[in-house]
Amino acid sequence: MNVTLRNWLRISIFNLMLVASIGVILRYKIAFSLPFIDQKHLLHGHSHFAFSGWITQALMALLVHHLSKYKGEGVYKQYRILLFGNLLTAYGMLLSFPLQGYGLVSISFSTLSIFISYFFAIKFWKHLNSVEHKQISFLWFKAALLFNVISSLGAFSLAYIMAAKITNQNFQLAAVYFFLHFQYNGWFFFVIMGLLFSQLERIEHIKNQLRIIFWMFCLACPPAYFLSALWMPIPFPIYCFVVTAAITQLIGWLFLAKLMIKNISTIKSFFSEKGRLLLMLSGIALTIKLLLQLFSTVPSLSQLAFGFRPIVIGYLHLVLLGVTSIFIIGYILSLEILSIDKGFRKGLLIFISGIIINELFLMIQGVAALANTGIPLINELLFCIALIMFSGILIMNVQLCHFKNKIR
Repeated sequence: MNVTLRNWLRISIFNLMLVASIGVILRYKIAFSLPFIDQKHLLHGHSHFAFSGWITQALMALLVHHLSKYKGEGVYKQYRILLFGNLLTAYGMLLSFPLQGYGLVSISFSTLSIFISYFFAIKFWKHLNSVEHKQISFLWFKAALLFNVISSLGAFSLAYIMAAKITNQNFQLAAVYFFLHFQYNGWFFFVIMGLLFSQLERIEHIKNQLRIIFWMFCLACPPAYFLSALWMPIPFPIYCFVVTAAITQLIGWLFLAKLMIKNISTIKSFFSEKGRLLLMLSGIALTIKLLLQLFSTVPSLSQLAFGFRPIVIGYLHLVLLGVTSIFIIGYILSLEILSIDKGFRKGLLIFISGIIINELFLMIQGVAALANTGIPLINELLFCIALIMFSGILIMNVQLCHFKNKIR
């Protein structure tokens, strides 16, 4: 396996540890006193670095790895500057947002990261077009690149709203949710599905079905944005499109799950045992996510969900940790891109356990909030869970460093 890819994935997993460490600080400040830390500013640094430094960095590396199967390993050199550029802007946001919030330096790094994503999209799109034998997975990758570019409209709209000092909170939330939707439901989701389909498309007799599933998700993605904006007054025809999008995505996923179950014996040969377990967990999280989306189309439930912060936080963590992060790690393990040992697997078990427990407690906190009931010591418990997740990812990184030094 290419040494360059290993190094980029090690860096990405190290960045995940930094994301988890900031999560610990954020949870500590909620539970206890930490007056010299600005919670809002640190939260911005946490979220921007999670998106750029962990998920985007890992996905870009895996995309280049996939491209190398068609273009040779020399293609890594062609993306080196873009990968370093994305990493640099990610660290710039990590350091500047906690210090100044939305200021000149942080906005500059954020804007630069967007332009890097443009350059990556153009370059990768051209490379996909130059491959002689087109694959269904290429459709997912192209859609992912397109949605990543579209997501930036939300970021630029928010910048304009802030610069123009527009105080309408609905406009600000609409811009934020636009960016978030086309990031985690567009860019993130379509890349991981493309990686999954790059294996499934090796089964010749299901290719037509796989193509249909792609179009179901692709066409449903833009109107599904309004699932994040149901708190706004939406015309009834658009609401019908939103409901249709939620149903279409769920049916598409169930259709895909049925295909995979039918061909499970063949699919098992594509992924390692431990990788399959993580991919299955990611699939369960995705099923829960799609069901929650569908339930949120009920107006009364939507108003309740968006009105309580624990529910919103739980949903975001379900998508970013439960669906996306677990898939990325599972995909890396299943293809044996990184050489791991028993210690790494223990750390991974702790990390995954922390994710599951975190979701359970956030759900309990959200349900209690709906009933106007407080949970004793819930903030302290969530802080301890954040420590569990950090401990797991710390062990994983220590074992990766230990193995790297050992083979030297």
